[in-house]
Amino acid sequence: MIEKRQFYIDGQWVDPATPHDHAVINPATEEPCAVISLGDQADTDAAVAAAKAALPGWMATPVAERIGYVEKLLEVYKARAEEMAQAMTLEMGAPISLSRSDQVGAGTFHLTNFIRAAKEFPFEHSLREDLPAHRIIHEAVGVAALITPWNWPMNQVTLKVGAAAVAGCTMVLKPSEESPLDAILFAEMMHEAGFPKGVFNLVNGDGAGVGTQLSSHVDVDMVSFTGSTRAGRAISKAAADTLKRVHLELGGKGANLVFADADPEAVTRGVLHMMENSGQSCNAPSRMMVEAPFYDTAVEQAAQAAAAVKVADPQQEGDHIGPVVNAVQWGKIQDLIQKGIDEGARLVAGGLGRPEGLNKGFYVRPTVFADVTPEMTIAREEIFGPVLSVMKFDTEEEAVRVANDTPYGLTNYVQSTDAARVNRLTRQLRSGMVQNNGTGRAAGAPFGGMKQSGNGREGGSFGILDFLEVKSVSGWAAE
Repeated sequence: MIEKRQFYIDGQWVDPATPHDHAVINPATEEPCAVISLGDQADTDAAVAAAKAALPGWMATPVAERIGYVEKLLEVYKARAEEMAQAMTLEMGAPISLSRSDQVGAGTFHLTNFIRAAKEFPFEHSLREDLPAHRIIHEAVGVAALITPWNWPMNQVTLKVGAAAVAGCTMVLKPSEESPLDAILFAEMMHEAGFPKGVFNLVNGDGAGVGTQLSSHVDVDMVSFTGSTRAGRAISKAAADTLKRVHLELGGKGANLVFADADPEAVTRGVLHMMENSGQSCNAPSRMMVEAPFYDTAVEQAAQAAAAVKVADPQQEGDHIGPVVNAVQWGKIQDLIQKGIDEGARLVAGGLGRPEGLNKGFYVRPTVFADVTPEMTIAREEIFGPVLSVMKFDTEEEAVRVANDTPYGLTNYVQSTDAARVNRLTRQLRSGMVQNNGTGRAAGAPFGGMKQSGNGREGGSFGILDFLEVKSVSGWAAE
């Protein structure tokens, strides 16, 4: 049993003010794999006080030096990549091959991009070339509370820590209590990289406890949160009294518009994207909307693609999906699959229960429903599991209307070889991101949504901006 009860506060590992043990469950075995302690108000206060005390010195540290610390962090991160992969596989069930390539790889990707973006970022500049006495200074927002989820742990931790560090913010990280081991390891890396004490702090806890304490804390200037829309609402309310900046990356219900002229791999690609990480991605293309002439063929292709997805022990090497994160999530997914059946959707792959041969662990069968209509629960609620809804449309106008008829607005997708159509639909879809014909987002491209998918952007220069205030200066003296 791994025991990691301490928190990282003011440059050292400290015992919790009051021990409150919490078991971390391995979703592949349903057994405890580690024990941590959940923090209370005293721990939160200590971490925030350390960050507040470190803020003036860190803000005054030249940008080039702050970038240097992140460069050192990246070196340490790469050197300990296998430890990080093993931690995430153990605690949240990502298959080890995926953990190494995508889960750990996301952290390398984001830290690299923040280093590049920070070196190019205009932290100070004249308002206009002809107005040298009028200056714009971008400076740190202040003490930032970083609250991260369990589904892509290092993706979210590095998106927040990397941006905050180069911007000059000091930090208190509260990772998900479902997947704290990777964050504890990351704190060790921050220490090894030599960040000044108090710049980075970590307190484990749950949302109702440390999450709420950070969101409402008078000395926290900003909350950057990734998680469910429900939790995002709670954080916004907790933060309202102190009028702190709130950055939210929330849920999604992405529409994948597949036209009859789409490339031959479009349907299979969409299914595999949906099933990646056991469907536990906010930007998953969970509604496959297919043009009527191609619909029957697409349903058959989707069923075949899902049936070919393997489900296996996450410790096993290879290209397969693992369990979902916990019993609560497994039960929610089962309820929604049953709801799809009850409301008349046609089950063409997967279904209720565990996959054959897997009698223990939170495994879900890769599932595809056809003949889904817009009012069905599975077409409206974020399932956060390997469950795809296939829908039919007749016209572009109908496709856009149904795609946009959701409280979410994170990522939408278009599959068509008609370039004019692709660009036309891209402008009409109400989401923070649109990905066309299997093209992934470029390095440094902003990640974020609109509507109830949140606000703010993460990644590259856009992510750095979210941790900066804009100061307008007049009468700047020439030196």
